[in-house]
Amino acid sequence: MARIERRADRPARPASPSTNGDVFVLPDLLAYGVRILPGLLLIGACFALARAERDPLLRILTLIFGFVLIRDAMTPLGFWRLGAAGGVPWLRFTDQAGLLLLFALGTVALTAAVLGPGSGLRSLVRWGRFTPATLAWGIGGGVLAAAPVLLLSLPTPLPSRGGAVAVTLLPVLLLFSLAGNLAEEVLFRGFLQGRLEQHAGAVRAALLSALLFAACHAFLASTVTDVGWPLLAFTLYEGLICAFLRLRSGVIAAALAHGAAIFLLASALV
Repeated sequence: MARIERRADRPARPASPSTNGDVFVLPDLLAYGVRILPGLLLIGACFALARAERDPLLRILTLIFGFVLIRDAMTPLGFWRLGAAGGVPWLRFTDQAGLLLLFALGTVALTAAVLGPGSGLRSLVRWGRFTPATLAWGIGGGVLAAAPVLLLSLPTPLPSRGGAVAVTLLPVLLLFSLAGNLAEEVLFRGFLQGRLEQHAGAVRAALLSALLFAACHAFLASTVTDVGWPLLAFTLYEGLICAFLRLRSGVIAAALAHGAAIFLLASALV
C-alpha cells in the first residue's frame, strides 16, 4: 500500500516539448482499461440483474460503485494527484491535454447513456432551468466551496501543494472539470437525491446525498491515498453546497458549482 500512496503523490510526468505530453495517452489508457475492466464487468452484471427490481435504488447504488471505481483507479496511474499540506487538501490533474479531453468526452457519453430512456432513471433528475440566475448560483456555489481551501492554502508555497499548471492546459481542464462533475452530480444529486426525496423529506434527502457523497471518498482518502480527513471534510462541505443548490435550483446549478470548485482547486490560479 505504501507504494501506491507514493505513486498517488508523485510529481506530474513532464510534458515533451514536441508532443505536449500526449505521446503517453494510448499506453496509459490501455493500462487504465486493463485495471478497471474486471470490476466494471462485475458492476455491469449487477446493474443488469438489478433492472428487474421496481425500486431503482439498487441500480443507482450500482452506478455509483462504478463511478467510484473509474475515479479512484485514476490515482495510482498518476492521472491525478491528491495531497494535504498543513491539513489543507490540494489536487492536480495530469498535464496530458489529450487524455483530459478523452476523459471529458467519455464521461459525457457515459452520462448520456445512463440518462437514456432504457435506464428508467431519467425521470428522477430535476435539472432546473439554465438561466443567468442558475449560472450565478452555480458559479457562486463553486467559489464558496473552493474558497476556504484556497484561503487556507495561501501560506503554503505553490510547489508544496501540487505546483503550477500550464496556462495552455486551463481550457481543457475546465472542460474536464465540468464534464466529470456533471456525471457525479447526475448520480448523487440527480438519481440518488431524486430517489430519496420520494420517501424522505427534501432536506433529509439533501443531507443524505451529501453524507453519502463524502462517504464515497473514504477509500480515496484513506487507502488509495493518505490524504485522510481533510479530503473527507472538503467533500462533505462541497456535497452540502451541491445538495442544497440542487434543492433550490436543480442539478444544473449543482453541477456548475461542483465543476467550478474542482477547476479552481486544480488550476493553481490562486
